[in-house]
Amino acid sequence: MKLVRYTMLCLALTAAASTARAQEEKTEDTTVVSTETKKKVSYHFHIYAPPKPGKGYVTAGGNGPLLSFANVKNNDEHVRNIPRFTIFFNIGTNYNYDFNNNIGIFSGLNIKNIGLITKPTDNVKLKQRVYTLGVPVGFKIGDLRSGTFLFFGGEYDMAFNYKEKYFLDGDKKSKFNEWFSDRTDLFMPSLFAGFRFGPAFGIKGQYYLNNFFNKDYTETIDGVKTQPYKDLKANLMFVTLSYNFGIRKHEKTKTTTTTEYRKGTKVIIEKRTEITD
Repeated sequence: MKLVRYTMLCLALTAAASTARAQEEKTEDTTVVSTETKKKVSYHFHIYAPPKPGKGYVTAGGNGPLLSFANVKNNDEHVRNIPRFTIFFNIGTNYNYDFNNNIGIFSGLNIKNIGLITKPTDNVKLKQRVYTLGVPVGFKIGDLRSGTFLFFGGEYDMAFNYKEKYFLDGDKKSKFNEWFSDRTDLFMPSLFAGFRFGPAFGIKGQYYLNNFFNKDYTETIDGVKTQPYKDLKANLMFVTLSYNFGIRKHEKTKTTTTTEYRKGTKVIIEKRTEITD
């Protein structure tokens, strides 16, 4: 019996020692975690207004995804074509000046990817596009403080890169691109109108006044001069989801950098990092 009692006592002491050691290790782990520095990263969505009327300001924006249409004729006969959708690269920067809270003007620089897809026959498909650099001049009428307004104007584009793809029975047979090609007019005038329905986004339609193709273009194939676009006429238009984000303007001093905005129509996403103990 004494042996049993001694055995039970030893087991009890061993269990108590193990429990105490485990609690000590847990306490040490908790202390280590509590002394580590934690960082909390959060993103805040702010809406700001442009400066008060009478001051110019710059915004980053332009055309978003473009859905293009074309009215194409060959010898006055309609040529079947397919709406063309493109996302890249359509970017721009605008300079704005507001006379008051309801009327303003803007201009800027915009790069666009415009073109058309035609099917001259059932088994032939052509994709033809140009990259252009455009200068718009437009007017804004509405509530410029809240970002809800009508805008309209004209734009003059310069075509700087032409690309063409030829498909036969669904297979791509050839493609090429040319810088400052004579296949299209160098300058392309257009008219546009749209509506801004929120702080940053709107919808816009744009129509090109001239023929997409240069009818006088001449090329030599196997020693024979031809004019592939002599009888072609194509007028383009597109619809786009336009955007207009504000660019922050900082005022720097020797020790601090400050930014002043009023609540309204510029959209800015701010990243914050907080250190917690």
